[in-house]
Amino acid sequence: MDGIRWYTNQRLGDPALRPETIAAAHFISVRLLHKLFEQEGTTLGRWLLQRRLHECRRELGRAGIAPAKVAAVARRWGFANTAHFSRAFRRAYGISPRDWRDTRTG
Repeated sequence: MDGIRWYTNQRLGDPALRPETIAAAHFISVRLLHKLFEQEGTTLGRWLLQRRLHECRRELGRAGIAPAKVAAVARRWGFANTAHFSRAFRRAYGISPRDWRDTRTG
């Protein structure tokens, strides 16, 4: 599982990252890939979403010279649809990505 997680973490920004690609890179079936995540009490899809949201939250909360644009951060971490990203972020953290960024970066 560590190799699968490492591989996937390296490609989180790719919106085309799919179970088929991940499984093929590890010479396993898609079914086995899903079973591995199931054994850990989650699904591949949930894990990917959680990892992408975590990275977006981290980046949006970083103080810098200029606040990061929410849409740019979402795209960088593999979200093709900004509205979907915003809904998922709010569901996960109870705050909009823009409000999160603004409270963290002043």
